[in-house]
Amino acid sequence: MAGRTVRLVLLVGAAALTSGSQGDREPVYRDCVLRCEERNCSGVALKHFRSRQPIYMSLAGWTCQDDCKYECMWVTVGLYLQEGHKVPQFHGKWPFFRFLCFQEPASAVASFLNGLASLVMLCRYRTSVPASSPMYPTCVAFAWVSLNAWFWSTVFHTRDTDVTEKMDYFCASTVILHSVYLCCVRTVGLQRPAVASAFRALLLLMLTAHVSYLSFVRFDYGYNLAANVAIGLVNAAWWLTWCLRNRQRLPHVHKCIVVVLLLQGLSLLELLDFPPLFWVLDAHAIWHVSTIPVHVLFFSFLEDDSLYLLKESEAKFKLD
Repeated sequence: MAGRTVRLVLLVGAAALTSGSQGDREPVYRDCVLRCEERNCSGVALKHFRSRQPIYMSLAGWTCQDDCKYECMWVTVGLYLQEGHKVPQFHGKWPFFRFLCFQEPASAVASFLNGLASLVMLCRYRTSVPASSPMYPTCVAFAWVSLNAWFWSTVFHTRDTDVTEKMDYFCASTVILHSVYLCCVRTVGLQRPAVASAFRALLLLMLTAHVSYLSFVRFDYGYNLAANVAIGLVNAAWWLTWCLRNRQRLPHVHKCIVVVLLLQGLSLLELLDFPPLFWVLDAHAIWHVSTIPVHVLFFSFLEDDSLYLLKESEAKFKLD
């Protein structure tokens, strides 16, 4: 134990000088994982592991090697805390207590609840808004895109793999771009459909280029963050400008203003970076929880706005 502690202390200072996560570079962690895999992940020992592994764990893709990394992560965290050091990250993540097959339980549950809220509001929208409303197809499509994104967010926080990570990131980018398209249709496209069609083609081209770069060139976290933030700011500024210009004529746009301001404020939670409270609740999970009512409010705005547009189109039809 003394030898492991000495190597741990040495790495605390040296780890800051190199790239990657501090925890998974520790000799203590690596030695632990190596010994665990040699002892449990081959031959008869592997068969024994698989025979006693719960079915939900195997269905979620948890392997013997994953279990070794999980157990050794907590061994290393225990040594850090014992020596009075800050909790390290492992493979780019803070250590979380695994619940059943959920790797990040709080974020997974919050993502599921966001998806459930989107589904409930989609059903409400389709019930209360006739399909003849000018914005109906675009709003319904946005709801399905959001549902898909929350599904993959739930999957990713349940089990973090290369595939689930990319699907989570790509679907999140799709939601942001579709929100921009939704804004374009509402502010410009109803009067100039050709502009909306051209803009849709541009956004699809941007999404294709974005996904292709991250998939085939380099999965760059910094670039992905910068791209999403830039598009998100354009989206927020566009919606906010339109809402402020129309707040006297359209009283329901106050809901959209609140949504835009809340999302910008809540996004600051993502800048916080601290070890999970009770090893479950981190800043990202808190952000996911906080967005649930925001989605409800935005769909309420879309419902009110679609009904307003329907009445307006019917009034024009009667005049004609």
